[in-house]
Amino acid sequence: MNEIENIIGIPIVDLISFAAGAVALLVMVAVYQTALVRDPMKGRVKSLQDRRDSLKAGLMTTSKRRSPVRKVDGVGGMRALADKLQLLQKEQTAKVSASLLQAGFRSSDAVVIYQVARLTLPLLVGLVAVILFYGLGFMPKHEQMYPVYSVVAVFLGLKLPDIYVSNIKQKRTEAIRKSLPDALDLLVVCAEAGLTLDSALGRVAKELGRASPELSDEFSLAAIELGFLPERRQALINLSDRVDLPALRGVVTTLIQSERYGTPLASSLRVLSAEFRNERLMKAEEKAARLPATLTVPLILFILPTLFVVLIGPAACKVADDFIGKN
Repeated sequence: MNEIENIIGIPIVDLISFAAGAVALLVMVAVYQTALVRDPMKGRVKSLQDRRDSLKAGLMTTSKRRSPVRKVDGVGGMRALADKLQLLQKEQTAKVSASLLQAGFRSSDAVVIYQVARLTLPLLVGLVAVILFYGLGFMPKHEQMYPVYSVVAVFLGLKLPDIYVSNIKQKRTEAIRKSLPDALDLLVVCAEAGLTLDSALGRVAKELGRASPELSDEFSLAAIELGFLPERRQALINLSDRVDLPALRGVVTTLIQSERYGTPLASSLRVLSAEFRNERLMKAEEKAARLPATLTVPLILFILPTLFVVLIGPAACKVADDFIGKN
């Protein structure tokens, strides 16, 4: 204990108290998240309505020009800072906007928050590291490594926004991939019932509102754009751009060909649905086949030693007692 206290520079009692408080906070958050009943479509309906209103406003032609209305929001200061530092140039934000769009952040403020976070987080994390190391004397026996640790902290602060966006994007894409075969089955039913493509997408989005809110959101937005954009093909291309998933790009290509050449939509979607369902089954079988090899290390490190103690422990104690008794 004293060695740990000397290395870190913080009393061990304070470390234990901090760890206990952190564990208690995590337990409270876990209980709150478990007891809270969430509405998966909360907030999504408003964003879809905003997109519908913006498309409608773009198509309306009036002789009077309305004066622009400036909205006062929570990111006004961030936007002013980004404009002053020229962080919102088109060549700088094109790739960032595409990545944020694929992660589900469609607001124009998302780019501002991302750019400002990339600018300020390295400074904040570096400042915290300097205060922690040089001010509080954290880990005094590694004082010669303080500059390296500070540089690592600054680099971590620079990469934190990218890591967060990449994680959200990966989870969202995986959720869409899992629910895509079921959505295609529903699209087949709607197409065979005689619904148009935009009506079918809207109906499927309504049915998948709770089971797959991510895919429901994308289908709802695609249905809105199909009804308002002058080129229906552009609405489908926007759908494939918003989701970084090859399977969905194949669906979009099929829908574009059906719109252009008038090919039967239901039969094409049925073939794609069966293909994606087989692909999902093969991925599940692949994970099941990898399971024995994955469990080998935990089995050797945690289960077998405990099993040996339970089985051999009494016999070893009996032999030791007999040997000591004879001596």
